[in-house]
Amino acid sequence: MKNLFPLSPILIVDDEPSVLKSFEIALRTSGMNNIIALSDSRQVAPTLKTTTVEVLILDLTMPFISGEEILKGVSQEYPHVPVIVVTGLNDVNTAVECMKSGAVDYLVKPIEKSRLISSVRRTIEIREWKRQYGLLKEKLMSETVETPEAFSGILTKNKKMVALFHYLEAVSRSREPILVTGETGVGKELFAESIHKLTDPEGPFVTVNGAGLDDTMFTDTLFGHKRGAYTDAVAPRKGLVETATGGTLFIDEIGDLSQASQVKLLRLIQEKEYYPLGSDVPKYADTRIVVATNRDLARLMEEGTFRKDLFFRLSVHTVQVPPLRDRLEDLDILVDFFLEEAAKTMGKVKPTVPKELFSLLSTYSFPGNVRELRSMVYDAVGQHQSKILSLDSFKKAVGFDLNRSVDLQGKEDAQDLLQGLTSLPTIREMEETLVREALRRSQENQSVAARLLGISRQALNSRLNRRRDEGEPQEGK
Repeated sequence: MKNLFPLSPILIVDDEPSVLKSFEIALRTSGMNNIIALSDSRQVAPTLKTTTVEVLILDLTMPFISGEEILKGVSQEYPHVPVIVVTGLNDVNTAVECMKSGAVDYLVKPIEKSRLISSVRRTIEIREWKRQYGLLKEKLMSETVETPEAFSGILTKNKKMVALFHYLEAVSRSREPILVTGETGVGKELFAESIHKLTDPEGPFVTVNGAGLDDTMFTDTLFGHKRGAYTDAVAPRKGLVETATGGTLFIDEIGDLSQASQVKLLRLIQEKEYYPLGSDVPKYADTRIVVATNRDLARLMEEGTFRKDLFFRLSVHTVQVPPLRDRLEDLDILVDFFLEEAAKTMGKVKPTVPKELFSLLSTYSFPGNVRELRSMVYDAVGQHQSKILSLDSFKKAVGFDLNRSVDLQGKEDAQDLLQGLTSLPTIREMEETLVREALRRSQENQSVAARLLGISRQALNSRLNRRRDEGEPQEGK
């Protein structure tokens, strides 16, 4: 089983075997299983030469080579390795000297288990943030996606989307959760699957939808239960967290979780542990957690329905998937893919796309995003009879949206625009502006432009002919 926390071993150096054993047990019971324990300080240098170490826990008072000498050597030779000093000396001057020499923390024996674990975790997290920052800078400066196979399920040539691919490549090795946000239908689960592929997992990709789960269902689904935990629990059940061991657990609709479920999820993320129903013995999670929502978590926090501490833990790495209306250059490849998929599913020949289709679709706001586009294409293919794909079903969908936008938004938007002007334009000037903008949005297609303006094709032609007769250049085709 792949050990996800930490990626590299923790090195513990102390000449007292009992201390080594207690530290190792404390770390292992908290889910940190990759540990090297040394009682001989002379073995530190050879170990560091051959092994990449995540954290060094170092005793100061030892025979052969002192902790102070090792600390100075590590700071010079391996400055990237964080050192936590542990000692029985409760001396301020010693602590100051150690911190000056590069130690990240100074713990005085006897050390409480919680204090040791929190220090190690915080140190690993800080190092991880620095590492991810460096990777992110490198990825954002690069124009090439290094692992295109991980994003094979996402069809795009949009620069914002490609930038998200770079970002995910940079943070994929982080052990922090990843929050994927975006409107309904943008493909959040596809991004979660890409994150899973990027981690080169040994375990599966496991999904669960948080919407409609009360706290008991949430706990049972994610954490499982012991036999007899409740009336119908006649056999023990393994939860999805355990099922996703070594892989990825994707929790969708995270904004719909109850407050009680949010607390349990927070503990899972922070402590890497959870309690199955009916058990008072914790289990430790070895899984990457990715969550998604189409809701505004900032507004939910203001309303008091979403915990701030959970939000800050979830949003260390955040991906905002753009809506389809902001990546219209992807329409052609998406339509082509869905046409082929729909034709194959329905046993039909893939139809030819009329050139007017993309001009028509480019005027639509796509409230349902890629999922809605797929439904449009499937509906059109289902009704398809001739060689060329009919625009009728597309016009029906787009026409509904256009009417709605005029009725609900046009008046307010126009009024806001006019209020910002010092002087009113003439009706003729407004007409010219509207015609130009409609032609631009429709890619010079007069039929689509006329529909945008709420007039007939003949009426638009009349206006364009008048402009031509008056000596103005004619637009459209």
